[in-house]
Amino acid sequence: MADVTDLPSNNVRELSDVPSIEVISKAAVMLLSAAAERLGLADEDPDSSPRRDLDEARRLITALAGLVTASVEYLGPHAGPLREGLQSVQRAFREASAVPDEPGQGPGEKFTGPVY
Repeated sequence: MADVTDLPSNNVRELSDVPSIEVISKAAVMLLSAAAERLGLADEDPDSSPRRDLDEARRLITALAGLVTASVEYLGPHAGPLREGLQSVQRAFREASAVPDEPGQGPGEKFTGPVY
């Protein structure tokens, strides 16, 4: 197995060379994916998923909402799909909750407004 130091230097990008929109988008996609996993959405039956953890999902969704809301003006064509993904996990959280939060009190809703 090759050591990381054996890789040609042209395969490694300096962080300063990565456009900010790419960093923001990748972070958002990672948060979105992690939230979906914690909601059990990757499993055939989310209700019985061993990965389901609504407390963790709440944190991830709130972080995603803050990131997307704070950076929406810079996201350009990425804004719509990221907002749709955010709303999807917010709705999935509401559906998965035994006692749903009041409108406006769900994960990330202090940034996005109520999601029904």
